[in-house]
Amino acid sequence: MSGSVARTFDILEAVSARGGATAKEIADATGLPLATVYRLVRELLDGDYLVHIREDKRFELGYKLHSLGVSLHEQIGVSRQVRAEVVALHQQLGTAAYLAVHRGSQIVVVFTADSPECPRLEPLDFGFHEAAHATAFGKILLAWMDDVERCRMLDPEPMPRFGPGTITTHADLFEQLGTVAERGVAWEFGEFQDGATCAAAAVRGTAGQLVGSVAISAPEARLSHGRSEVERALRDTAARIGRHFQNAVLARR
Repeated sequence: MSGSVARTFDILEAVSARGGATAKEIADATGLPLATVYRLVRELLDGDYLVHIREDKRFELGYKLHSLGVSLHEQIGVSRQVRAEVVALHQQLGTAAYLAVHRGSQIVVVFTADSPECPRLEPLDFGFHEAAHATAFGKILLAWMDDVERCRMLDPEPMPRFGPGTITTHADLFEQLGTVAERGVAWEFGEFQDGATCAAAAVRGTAGQLVGSVAISAPEARLSHGRSEVERALRDTAARIGRHFQNAVLARR
């Protein structure tokens, strides 16, 4: 690996590990001169591998890098058994079904099961970490953080409104996150997209840590199942996928 490529990967790793970083934070983490950081960051911005959050003077992972990550996970990161579990959830509930992995503050959808009758929500292709307060996926991630981590990830109040049901205050969101942590399931009612209902359940690793989540989505008018049935199906699917992940880890040891 050339020095330039290695430095580029160091920058991307520094940004990913922090869920976003300033140029100075990148320089401190990588040991690179600030001038070198700015030069390489400009190249990554031009290639859509990073995005610049101007008001915070921070850089975050860009959409092209996200797309590459999704492609990689779809090719090698999701086993046949795990894909079958997501497909079965889609068929059981008559909704689109998703599997996401969580890495730091990043949420990446790695597999989707849908159909013409039960299409996926198109906005789910990217940007969960930028709207964590308004999505079921994001609430699962936030529920496993402490208050300091949550405030670091969330926008200042009032938080951006994406749909008519979006929660815009930290106090209201934190109250709901307590219930999410207790039940292991998060709901979203017209919060990210008007008229759409979503629910997600946590997938845990070998030590009980959060490694991802499974979710469903459907137009509000078409989600005919009761909440208890949806939650039970999500929990059961998440538990089975968690066991697949745990067995895969044990097999590599």
